[in-house]
Amino acid sequence: MRIFILIALLIFSLQAKSLFSNDKQLEDSKYLEALKNLVIATQKTRGLTNNYLNGNVAAMLLVYGTRDDMKKAIGDMEALPLASDAIIHDRASKISDRLIKLNRKAFKKNPEDVFDEYTEIISQILMLAQTVSKRGSKELNNLGKKLTIIMMETILPLCEYTGQLRGMGAGVLAKGSITPEQKMKMTVMISEVKRLSNKMVEDLVSLSVTNRDSCSTGIDVVLSKVKKATKDYIDLAQNEIMNKKKITYDSYEYFEKGTKLISLYLEVYNMNNNSIVNDSKGWL
Repeated sequence: MRIFILIALLIFSLQAKSLFSNDKQLEDSKYLEALKNLVIATQKTRGLTNNYLNGNVAAMLLVYGTRDDMKKAIGDMEALPLASDAIIHDRASKISDRLIKLNRKAFKKNPEDVFDEYTEIISQILMLAQTVSKRGSKELNNLGKKLTIIMMETILPLCEYTGQLRGMGAGVLAKGSITPEQKMKMTVMISEVKRLSNKMVEDLVSLSVTNRDSCSTGIDVVLSKVKKATKDYIDLAQNEIMNKKKITYDSYEYFEKGTKLISLYLEVYNMNNNSIVNDSKGWL
């Protein structure tokens, strides 16, 4: 009887973690990290550039730092094994070329046009993320596949819509007025932030129940923080920008609060990536 119990326990454990180590999974986790860094750096560049072009001169110096972060992330991606995939390499190279060209001309363009151009490039990065989740996850363990999909197809888009809400809102505050078109766009952004945030929480809560030993400790606590912080930032955008006749809230403070919210999403992302790394070690 004891033997059967031990076998049952072993089978249950193997469902949560593979028997053998997975070096491919470990290497892919590094690419996921670099890709995330590129998304975040590009979002910051977009937001700060928009802030500067709308009158916040102090934001100009910060832009150069975020551009350097973009270059480093691209360099890290190019140096990793997953970059040898022909499709991934081709799409990443095109994204890199577009970013270089836009960075050179950004300060000379209309702020709305620059915002939209960075947003379009970020959408291409997110499409690359989906390609990575499909092509790069073929050899991952079961948990690694599920977490990769959540990271690439939910958390990164969530960070993007929050980044749009942060960047556009900061520009509106710097200018002191909002157009009907901007208000409509921010309404869509808020709707997507709500949807993706709820999906991320629900998917990870469900996954942590069936993979308790493999998921990061404390994920439930962080997800609770996410729910509150998301609501608070949405309330801030609605109360101080969209529903106020006289817009006076500080642009920098609004931008920083958005950055803190994105950092919280990234904490979840990093916890998931750590789970992938730990799962790649296997039992043997």
